[in-house]
Amino acid sequence: MVKYLDIEYNFNQVAQETGTHVWLVLSKASRAVERNALSSISGLGLGLSDFAVLEVLLHKGPQPVNVIGKKVFLASGSTTAAVDRLAERGLVERTPDPGDARARIVRLTESGRTLIDQAFSKHAQDMEETMAVLKPAERVELVRLLKKVGLWAEARL
Repeated sequence: MVKYLDIEYNFNQVAQETGTHVWLVLSKASRAVERNALSSISGLGLGLSDFAVLEVLLHKGPQPVNVIGKKVFLASGSTTAAVDRLAERGLVERTPDPGDARARIVRLTESGRTLIDQAFSKHAQDMEETMAVLKPAERVELVRLLKKVGLWAEARL
């Protein structure tokens, strides 16, 4: 009997190479890493979607609301709600899109940039600590394999 992420496995009964076993291990590992990520940003009074919107604006610059949603995998209404919350806190502002009168461009305010600069720096360090168990070559291989699985699973839909 082996215990991994609060689950006891009897490897005599479950073959490690089955799709079900791989999915279970991947799912459990993903949730554990996500809990680390949430813990990393929770002290800032930001939810994961708010953090994701700020992070996109930090790294990609001002963006239309619909583009932000696609980048952070949020539905249109959820993206709008996140931008509304951030605007109420003075972290982002909306301006007209010069190329489309119907669209609005979202950009960081100075206080938003200060917050996400600090938050992302802390988050990056926390994620480094979370991934410290892997050697650099193992990280490269893990990313390669996860992309392979993700692309294959997406193609099946």
